[in-house]
Amino acid sequence: MSGNVGIGIIGTGQIGKAHLNRYRDVPDARIVAVCDVNKDEAARVAAEYKVPHVFTDFRELLALKEIQAVDVCLHNNLHAPVAIAAMQAGKDVFCEKPLAGSYTDAHRMVETAHSTGRRLAMQLNNLFSNETLAAKRLIDEGHLGSIYYAKSSAYRRRGRPYVDGYGTSSFVQKNIAAAGALYDMGVYHICQVLYLLGNPAVLTVSGAAHQQTAMYEQRRKDGKYDVEELGIGFVRLDGGVTLFIEEAWAIHFGGTDGSKIAGSKGGVTLHPFSYHTTMADMEMDAVFSLDQARTRWERCFPDMPAYKHTQSHWTAALQGRVPLIPLAGLGLNMMLIAEGIFLSQKLGREVTADEVRAHSVSTAVSL
Repeated sequence: MSGNVGIGIIGTGQIGKAHLNRYRDVPDARIVAVCDVNKDEAARVAAEYKVPHVFTDFRELLALKEIQAVDVCLHNNLHAPVAIAAMQAGKDVFCEKPLAGSYTDAHRMVETAHSTGRRLAMQLNNLFSNETLAAKRLIDEGHLGSIYYAKSSAYRRRGRPYVDGYGTSSFVQKNIAAAGALYDMGVYHICQVLYLLGNPAVLTVSGAAHQQTAMYEQRRKDGKYDVEELGIGFVRLDGGVTLFIEEAWAIHFGGTDGSKIAGSKGGVTLHPFSYHTTMADMEMDAVFSLDQARTRWERCFPDMPAYKHTQSHWTAALQGRVPLIPLAGLGLNMMLIAEGIFLSQKLGREVTADEVRAHSVSTAVSL
């Protein structure tokens, strides 16, 4: 495809505005319409971003022929019904993370993409970070050797939405967000590691989720807080790879040492980025000039603008300029792992991927 890509934004809240800001520096993206149930806010956002069409019903937006793709910026449990309707209406779909509120809903989204021939992607901006690009290059060139272990890890000391003073209560209610730290933060770190591993199939999951750190009781009551603040998982992946997960909105630790990937020849720590190996029978930890490397890559490789962030990559993929990274596939695998952690805690044992699929229940809101 050549020329600008016509895009519609569904949801003009905090996430919708963040996506609109990213599209501003994508010359080939043309925002045709915005939609939100809050008519006044949708109109205000449309005026600020110079968007010609404003709707309060997303179905009216889908009827616009000049729109090729939609960007779904709604609460988690609304992702599946809106995305599926959009693909059935002939639109490609980009979705805010996580892919949906449950594995079964995410799976229906992926199946709809296949049956309709539409493209489906999910927002994963950290896949385009210097650290991810550098790690992928080291892995692709064989510097890690045969990979066998990875850790997805990130902590906040006390950073729960709403109850700790930022964001809305929508983040901490299962009926809206479906889950807590794993769906909010964990999706980034787990998908980043899965991407670098080649997104192998999930075999088994063992895990637990906790909500133990004290909070202001009035905020707990007003926020209707019923999601996890800490998710822990042990995942067996195809190819003999083991993945350990720890993701916390709130925990009494001084900090995290970050996600890591280990292979037979070397390993990487993603943040702060470093490479670990043995050279001449001596252990070595190496750091790199990532900003300098990226500047060189941007000057020398014509496709690099397509890897600035997720919206630039999505637009370039819609135009056929670069292959689309399988963002939806990463999101689906992540949902399988997260639900595996919840099911493992419920049953008190390790669970198989097939058990997770069989137990997954839709959380999608009826439209």
